Amino acid sequence: MSNRWKNGLMLLVVILLVILPLLLVNGEFGGADDAAEGVITEINPDYKPWFKPLIELPGETESMLFALQAAIGAGVIGYTLGLLKGKQGGTKQHSSK
Repeated sequence: MSNRWKNGLMLLVVILLVILPLLLVNGEFGGADDAAEGVITEINPDYKPWFKPLIELPGETESMLFALQAAIGAGVIGYTLGLLKGKQGGTKQHSSK
């Protein structure tokens, strides 16, 4: 099997992995905060939060900020690993001369 066929097959599998759950799973996509709030209210209906948020953001904005935070974290980790790998490779090159 050529690389072209393998790449096409992998692309098809990835597309199916993205699309099929969205079409076949009938459920609500909620966050952990909402689930925790529901469980706390169920356990203790008189519970009152210790504080309220300073600002209420729409769900889309919260999701965007969470994704941005994850992207920045992945960038920092990737940069650090690349920097360490580059230093490690640089010392091997200099010692082999």
